[in-house]
Amino acid sequence: MTNSTPVKSEQIAEKNVSIIPLGGLGEFGLNMMVYETEDDIIVVDTGFMLPNADMPGVDLIFPDIHYLVERQEKVRGILLTHGHEDHIGALFYVLRQLNVPVYGTQLTLAIASGRLREYNVLSKAQLNTIAPGDTVELGDFSAEFIHVTHSIPDTVAIALRTPVGVIVHTGDFKFDMTPVDGKLSDVQTLARLGSEGVLMLVSDSTNAERPGQTPSERSIYGTIDNIFQKTEQKLFLCTFSSSLHRIQQFVELANIHRRLVAVTGRSLINNVRTASELGYLNLNPDYLIDARDASMFKPDEVMILSTGSQGEPRSAMSLMALDNHPFLKVEQGDTVVISARIIPGNEKAIGNIVNHLLRRGAKIYHERNADVHVSGHGSSEDLKLMLNLLQPQFFMPMHGEYQNLVRHAELAESVGIPSENITVAEDGELIYLTPETCEVFGREGRSGRVLVDGKPEIELEDIVLRDRIQLSEDGIVIPVIVLHSDTGDGSQQEEDIAADETSATADTPTADTDAKTGLNAGEIEIISRGFVYMDKSEDLIETAKEITRRVIENLSDEQKHETEVVQDEVRGALRRFFSKQMQRTPLIFPVVMRV
Repeated sequence: MTNSTPVKSEQIAEKNVSIIPLGGLGEFGLNMMVYETEDDIIVVDTGFMLPNADMPGVDLIFPDIHYLVERQEKVRGILLTHGHEDHIGALFYVLRQLNVPVYGTQLTLAIASGRLREYNVLSKAQLNTIAPGDTVELGDFSAEFIHVTHSIPDTVAIALRTPVGVIVHTGDFKFDMTPVDGKLSDVQTLARLGSEGVLMLVSDSTNAERPGQTPSERSIYGTIDNIFQKTEQKLFLCTFSSSLHRIQQFVELANIHRRLVAVTGRSLINNVRTASELGYLNLNPDYLIDARDASMFKPDEVMILSTGSQGEPRSAMSLMALDNHPFLKVEQGDTVVISARIIPGNEKAIGNIVNHLLRRGAKIYHERNADVHVSGHGSSEDLKLMLNLLQPQFFMPMHGEYQNLVRHAELAESVGIPSENITVAEDGELIYLTPETCEVFGREGRSGRVLVDGKPEIELEDIVLRDRIQLSEDGIVIPVIVLHSDTGDGSQQEEDIAADETSATADTPTADTDAKTGLNAGEIEIISRGFVYMDKSEDLIETAKEITRRVIENLSDEQKHETEVVQDEVRGALRRFFSKQMQRTPLIFPVVMRV
């Protein structure tokens, strides 16, 4: 198994394909893979990622695409595997900087179009609809689309025919033998590719650590049916807005148990509408009501589909949990089903929602206390089946944290792929593939993450995020320093004023005269927020003032005239003092005024 040991440039053959993961290796989400030859580049998926609790003020995370922008004349197209946000959520951000064609299935492009329209990118987007079995020629690449089962319809894997051989990029998949839409994974095409010869497999690792085979999406049907039968009040079903196979089962059961269906949450409303119009969701319009009208019906006559399965603060379920939703309430005796995986990092947010719902008297079902969720990703046996069908010469795991990638590499080795032919890479690394070798060459310097604060146009620098984290942990201290000019007696002041009045004709600039004026420390105030309680820390604050005064007194007159020098010296002295006294280091922001 090879890791990130770079090879030398003279070892690279002329005939090669570069593989550059810009996201999706070492994390869940942010999926974006670049395949490059000497003349052409194609991109597979453009996903985003939601921030975790240690990223205050961050709203979205996108892959850094400087690598593509600098080579945009080579980019031939973007290929989308399916319509989940972690694979298409950054498409509008990418298309703002790259004017290239996009290829995806009908449902995938329909879902993506909503976000493109929201950010005024749809009118210039070059969207090309493909179907499983289609092949698209893009420069040195030929892309064949292969149907696979996942938790959303219209999901495809992609076989790339390149100058060095065939690369199969699986996207997200599992082998569901009883899929909700009746469409099985195209095992025949996968087996055919394996018999013809696959140079490299790049495969989903999300569930690599789970033993066995992932159950069918249909496996939760009985549990949800039982919950319908037991629920005597309102029933809330919370899931990902793009989990359309899951939503289809909820709708079928609502019809069976004669409950009307209300939908809340903008993304869920849009996806339900889009999927229904395209025929991917069979929803009887006679059973669909506006969520604003839900209170007009008896509680046992209503099922409410909601967003917020990951505890997102502004989601519909979060608002209901806090009793802040404008027209929906969770009340004593209601039932809430959270039918989604608890993504690592979201445990606390989801736990908070569950606690608030329990305070409202609701009965809660989630994946840790009931079989109300099944993954859309293949477990170890699914992954081994994919490896055996394709029989690749080289293998690289993708999609998952580093531990998932390593476990997937071990599975590949267990089915006969030599360890030296397995590459466990990370975001930003450059992998060079030839017909005989697969090696990590180095790292792309401009790869990484783009943090967005508010609008996508507002990119957050790492230093700002670090300051926010420090503020949230240790608070801020603002020393306000007043420096007085040392101008002598009144007659001298009158002379200075007269000199100022004639300065326009003087040979020596006023600035030079000012620079010679002495400055002495006057009033010093210390303001603290989130660090200490001022009224109970008088001794600490007085000592900080005295330290600040001594710092000023030890500076030369020239240094006192340089605001940045004063700030740096005060900041350093107070940082050392507070660290020693409090074992905490607040953000220190000195303010210097001269009078």
